[in-house]
Amino acid sequence: MKKHTLLIIVSCLLFIESFAQENMTGNNVVVKMSLSEVINMAHAQSLASFKAKNMYLVRYWSFRSYKASKLPSLNLNATPVSYNQTVSTHFNTDSARYEFYNTDQLSSNVGLFLKQNITWTGAELRLNTKANGLKDISKNEINYNSVPFEISIKQPLDGYNEFKWQSKIAPLQFEKAKKQFLVELENMAMSATGLFFNLASREINLKIAETNYSNADTLLRIGRGRFEIGTVTQDELLDLELSLLNSNMRVTKATIGLRQARARLNSYLSLDKNVVIHCIIPDQIPAFTVDVDEAMRYMQENNPKMLGFDEQMLLANQDVSRTRANSGMKAFVNANLGINKKADEFKELYNPPFGDEKGVSVGISMPILDWGERRGQIQMSKASRDETEAQVKQDRIDLEQSVITQILEFNVQKEQVKIAAKADTIAQLGYDVTKQRFMIDKVDVIKLNSARNSLDQSRMEYINALETYWSGYYNIRKITLFDFEDKQSLITELDQLIEK
Repeated sequence: MKKHTLLIIVSCLLFIESFAQENMTGNNVVVKMSLSEVINMAHAQSLASFKAKNMYLVRYWSFRSYKASKLPSLNLNATPVSYNQTVSTHFNTDSARYEFYNTDQLSSNVGLFLKQNITWTGAELRLNTKANGLKDISKNEINYNSVPFEISIKQPLDGYNEFKWQSKIAPLQFEKAKKQFLVELENMAMSATGLFFNLASREINLKIAETNYSNADTLLRIGRGRFEIGTVTQDELLDLELSLLNSNMRVTKATIGLRQARARLNSYLSLDKNVVIHCIIPDQIPAFTVDVDEAMRYMQENNPKMLGFDEQMLLANQDVSRTRANSGMKAFVNANLGINKKADEFKELYNPPFGDEKGVSVGISMPILDWGERRGQIQMSKASRDETEAQVKQDRIDLEQSVITQILEFNVQKEQVKIAAKADTIAQLGYDVTKQRFMIDKVDVIKLNSARNSLDQSRMEYINALETYWSGYYNIRKITLFDFEDKQSLITELDQLIEK
């Protein structure tokens, strides 16, 4: 996380380019890569990385929009031209009655208002200025009206404050998104680790199959010679021939399996199919042990699931508050204060004297008889909140127990790798000894095949133990967002990294 994504991409491309100059096999580019290099490339250019970055950007801009909503906004409302032909009435003083007449009117208006939401009260404050013009075509009369300045406020009194709830929820959601992005990086590392060791095991499996085929061929030739002198029975010779056929079949299957594993890794890393990756197996593992209490503390502080639990409770409490407000009495206060001017000529529209523009209104809406609907809605929202609270408590307990188990398993896995490595060494020595004894006719084919099977199994178990360890290593980093090897937190400011 300390390296910029751009630098990682460039280094990966240069890495492949350097090998391309010296390791061309036909149209293929042969590249040797370590586990860390595969993970860095996954972070830099995989489809999973692209999705994770874009998901973070969506949440980032959502948070930016929330922050912008807390700032004043300037808005323009205008109707440049409006034409209206209708029938109107007016009072005729001569006949002392109302009369109908046709009217043709042209009107236009323009207004600016500066709006500011007040978080702690939930009010909306506005500063307005506007002007209107009306022309009666039938009478050839023009009138203008303006409000040079007006301040207005709308204050809800129902007890629900949307702005205040958002001020609690939005920052929490963004902090969760930042940590979730780090979790996705570790998920990529785990996926890359699985594909890396799958390829490594397939490579080893092919080498084993080729070695076994070569050995089977050699042993068959030796067996045929001994059969001629009577030291090997026909059953043992047939067993050697069958072993050669099976070995040849295993080479074919291992070759296909290797191609499939390489294709899956290339696809995950968004590499061309002509790139041939050979794995550099990490024989050394970090020499550290994770303290359970320390890891639990980092999990509580850093894991986005913990923020997710807080988010669930905030949303549940918000729903209760909203339900109470919407189903009960609704009240608000509107107030405005300013100046206005009416004139027959536009140039006089902003000249004093001005008239007063003011008003106050209070609105109330409340149910009188709802047959228990309001109470039912409130009780349902409370029940939903209580269910969420119970589920969150259980999820916290399950998460903590799961983390403890995973940490204990990881600490044990280091010893498992050492045991598997030692077992592989012993199996190799055992096979070499058995093979030499077979060459001097001291053991039979059955014991030789048994020693070879033990060697093959021990090698694969060693690779599986390494894969389990490194998958567990990145899993511990994921659930704690802490690097126990370097003793530093993975939490960092991501805005600048993502933008680059």
